[in-house]
Amino acid sequence: MIKRYPTKKIFVGNVAVGGDAPISTQSMTYSNTHDVAATVEQINRLHFAGADIVRVAVPDMEDALALKSIKEQISLPLVADIHYNYKLALVAAESVDCIRFNPGNIGEKSRIKEIVKACQERNLPIRIGVNAGSLEKEFENKYGQTAEGMVASAEYNIKYLEDLGFEDIKISLKASDVGRTVDAYRMLRPKNHYPFHLGVTEAGTLFHATVKSSIGLGTLLLEGIGDTMRVSITGELEEEINVARAILKDSGAMPDGLNIISCPTCGRIEADLVTAVSEIEKRTAHIKTPLNVSVMGCVVNAIGEAAHADVAIAYGKGKGLVMVKGDVVANLDEAELVDRFVLEVEKMAERA
Repeated sequence: MIKRYPTKKIFVGNVAVGGDAPISTQSMTYSNTHDVAATVEQINRLHFAGADIVRVAVPDMEDALALKSIKEQISLPLVADIHYNYKLALVAAESVDCIRFNPGNIGEKSRIKEIVKACQERNLPIRIGVNAGSLEKEFENKYGQTAEGMVASAEYNIKYLEDLGFEDIKISLKASDVGRTVDAYRMLRPKNHYPFHLGVTEAGTLFHATVKSSIGLGTLLLEGIGDTMRVSITGELEEEINVARAILKDSGAMPDGLNIISCPTCGRIEADLVTAVSEIEKRTAHIKTPLNVSVMGCVVNAIGEAAHADVAIAYGKGKGLVMVKGDVVANLDEAELVDRFVLEVEKMAERA
């Protein structure tokens, strides 16, 4: 298991973030927030996809006033995303579970003070959302759009909130490239104990966003950094949650379901491995017990991998073995192997 960096636990609604809480996944609606029906529909989609927290844009007062009705119709904790107009945060605070603001575009510190006061009165946490592309001028002029500038902005705003007696804080440090994002989180992490919201912003369409987020967020998670996360994708809402959960699972940060080990396609494969693995993925998708399973297509690596898996298939020519914890439990014709494999996986999951 990865040893996570110790952080303060805060609550966004009923979802714990930081401390010993599971790493939570988030996404953001793209509807006009004042279109209550459309926004609620998107939030419900995210709920069924497995999201833990949802954020909505609040660009004007009509959106801020719609939050009360939205909140009454959903079960996910609701975060209001505030830029430029601090008065929108004051209205949003009456209905939501968290306020996210970008210190680079809120303006005078007196405005942040008003946001803090509204959150203190309602026991709401604040996410300080620093973006490389919209730093306060004093930090951009000194550091440029760099990781150092992002960290300087975050530290300044953390201290300002602390001086106001406010410590229910989470922090994000997002850039549109992996390098600056990782550098900023690494640089700030030892300097405070607040939970971090991870993300590579403006990451692009599904393919590129998956690659960038897997590299950036996966790197940080393997170093024990991160308490909640969003994978930013130009595309369907559910894909953000699917990719985020896959990153958590495959990095080992939050084991969930089967880790399927299977051969790459090559000339040594002695079975229709593509079809077999596809069928196994579909038939075991409901299993949430963390298990390592192996589906190997030739004798070169099959037995060695199978010996270290919870359940495995080792294919040969027209036949194969099903193994459990390294022991052979069946020697069957190829057509029978997947059924027996799935049976053994289900039995092990039930016992766990």
